[in-house]
Amino acid sequence: MNWTDERVELLKKLWAEGLSASQIAAQLGGVSRNAVIGKVHRLKLSSRGRATSTAPRQKTSGSSGGGTRRQQRSTRPVATSVGATALKVRFEEDAVAYQDLRPVEDVVVPISRNLQLVELTERTCKWPNGDPLETDFSFCGNDTGETGPYCTFHSRLAYQPAGERRRTRQGRG
Repeated sequence: MNWTDERVELLKKLWAEGLSASQIAAQLGGVSRNAVIGKVHRLKLSSRGRATSTAPRQKTSGSSGGGTRRQQRSTRPVATSVGATALKVRFEEDAVAYQDLRPVEDVVVPISRNLQLVELTERTCKWPNGDPLETDFSFCGNDTGETGPYCTFHSRLAYQPAGERRRTRQGRG
């Protein structure tokens, strides 16, 4: 499909009337919604009319009621996005001490054996220690038994029971 002068003029007219790109594509025929959007962008047609299905509301004067006037203001916060902080979550939270609901156990932090990758076996803990890009990077290396890739201590860190995760989320939210 080529953009002829007649089709471009029709596109400009429909865009100014406020039709959506999908509606314009349907009226033009043989062109996709994305093609319409691309052509509008290349033509730099930024100002467009609005297609409204209802009549515009008329403003009422403040003195017409004779009764009490109320100011209506929106109490919800307005989101602002500046640069790279568009997705940054901003909230204020009162400092609340969360209770640790896990049973108290004798937790012993194992001393790492600091094994290198080539020294690992099926029965050694593969919990990484440090930054893999640094020269002192190593693995825990303690005995795993039959439990999986980590020792008992690191398994507790890596795998939390589903119920405990739910309690943690409910405590925060």
